[in-house]
Amino acid sequence: MVAVANAGFRAIAPDFRGYGLSDAPSEPEKACFADLVNDTASILDSLAISKAFVVAKDFGGWVAYAFALLHPHKVAGIITSNVLFMPPGAFTDRFVFPEGFYVSRWQKPGRAEADFGRLDVKSVVRNIYIMFCQSEMPIAAENEEIMDLVKPSTPLPSWITEEDIATYGTLYEKNGFRTALQVPYRTMYTVGSEVKDPKIEVPTLVIIGEKDYVMNVPGMEEYIRSDGVKKFVANHETVFVANGCHFVHEQFPDHVNKLILDFLDRNKHLAIV
Repeated sequence: MVAVANAGFRAIAPDFRGYGLSDAPSEPEKACFADLVNDTASILDSLAISKAFVVAKDFGGWVAYAFALLHPHKVAGIITSNVLFMPPGAFTDRFVFPEGFYVSRWQKPGRAEADFGRLDVKSVVRNIYIMFCQSEMPIAAENEEIMDLVKPSTPLPSWITEEDIATYGTLYEKNGFRTALQVPYRTMYTVGSEVKDPKIEVPTLVIIGEKDYVMNVPGMEEYIRSDGVKKFVANHETVFVANGCHFVHEQFPDHVNKLILDFLDRNKHLAIV
């Protein structure tokens, strides 16, 4: 945000419902991706912004792409990290997760809550950072839980500190993980499902660490490297970051900032209405 603001752009970052300091939905079990898409549109409308670039990380990319499908006139371009556009239903017929994969486990109501409940909030966040910066997919055996995959003595990667984890962890102390488990994990098969012919018309940039565990999701690397996404996104670019992990934007912030700014500079004329 600081980098793009210093470059002359206006940077806006929402706390989605139930995340950060925002209030949780009154009925968390009914929260879905549509809420986040609608909130994004409402934020732009409330600020009288007619068109914007959308920059998103991980599952935030699903919000960005669904937003572009449902509100194409509001989007000038999309930049995502780790996640590129996939048509609705892709995870039911193209990319199938193993049972012990963290996504599969966290989709089951109550299982992640019980797993996380054994630890304090900071330790949960710390374990997630350690797991997700590895190149292997976080997969638990039948008789273990996802949090068991990280030993308490495992150090953090060099690019994040215990103070960072403590600050991040406090953001979950207000609402816990209930909404964060509902969206994305328990509603991921619904995002964009109302769009019958999904096509993204605006330029997109995807930044992916070459050692991101996402590359090991069955079928994912082939989809990424074969440019299969161009069936749905005509003006698409993928940039691989050597030695980059799932948190490539935190691992190599200067490099990622430059990629973002270069994309914005090339396409800023598209935001003029």
